[in-house]
Amino acid sequence: MSVGDQPILIKKVKKVSGGGHHGGAWKVAYADFVTAMMAFFLLMWLINTTSPEQKRGIADYFAPASVSQTTSGSGGILGGTALGADGDKAAGSSSVIQELAPDSKNPNDGKNKDASKANAEQASTEALRKELEKREEAAFASAAQSLRQALQDMPELAELSKNILIDQTPEGLRIQLVDQEGRSMFDQGSTRPNARATLLLRAVSKVINQLPNRVSIYGHTSANVGGGKSENDWTLSAGRADASRRVLQSAGVDPDRIYQVSGKASSEPLYPDDPALPGNRRIAIVLLREAPVLPPDSGL
Repeated sequence: MSVGDQPILIKKVKKVSGGGHHGGAWKVAYADFVTAMMAFFLLMWLINTTSPEQKRGIADYFAPASVSQTTSGSGGILGGTALGADGDKAAGSSSVIQELAPDSKNPNDGKNKDASKANAEQASTEALRKELEKREEAAFASAAQSLRQALQDMPELAELSKNILIDQTPEGLRIQLVDQEGRSMFDQGSTRPNARATLLLRAVSKVINQLPNRVSIYGHTSANVGGGKSENDWTLSAGRADASRRVLQSAGVDPDRIYQVSGKASSEPLYPDDPALPGNRRIAIVLLREAPVLPPDSGL
């Protein structure tokens, strides 16, 4: 056999990858992917075919367990709805029961609403009270200024301006006719007002008629020299207060507006450090603060 006639040998080399007989791991991953895609499209189809009520019922079904005994999803006030008993027998057309169990209602809801309503009414009443007080303060200030102006404009009253004190107290606008040394409002031991007291009382009546407030009149006397008190002072102070009332009514003050007339003797001196001072003898006329008209069920 010649050299050119030698047989040709072909050698095939078989490569083995990973040491196994085949590489099938990708098939498992692909199968998981296909399964997930199928589940995803199935979910999308269910979402598209179910009603909002059914979706809410399914969501409540998978909500965390609650200690509530209700049939709602979570058992609370906003617990949602639950599927009916026929939900597992029908093909997506199950009726959905939307209910709120009686025992899941908050028993404090009614109390909270009542408390909120009461607080709102109280705030409204308080705002009304403050507004009326503000208007009353302005009216009192205007009346006091009007009286002071009258004392300055009328010559016969100008010299008596020191016998009048005007201030505001918790009780109301107080106008006091005060005795001065050598210039008293009543003769000694008498309940009849003299000419200067009558003149001042008539001027005060004009201020009283500017306002609708009720009026209280108090008579005061001074203590005796040395601080002694007389039993007659009670009768004297009450008589002077009543005589002042008669002068005011004769000047046009409506009798129905007189709320109280009383004598306090020397029990409330204007100058406590000197109870015998003439300035303690006085007539106090008070325009009373009026309480605002409130609803009968306001509780105030």
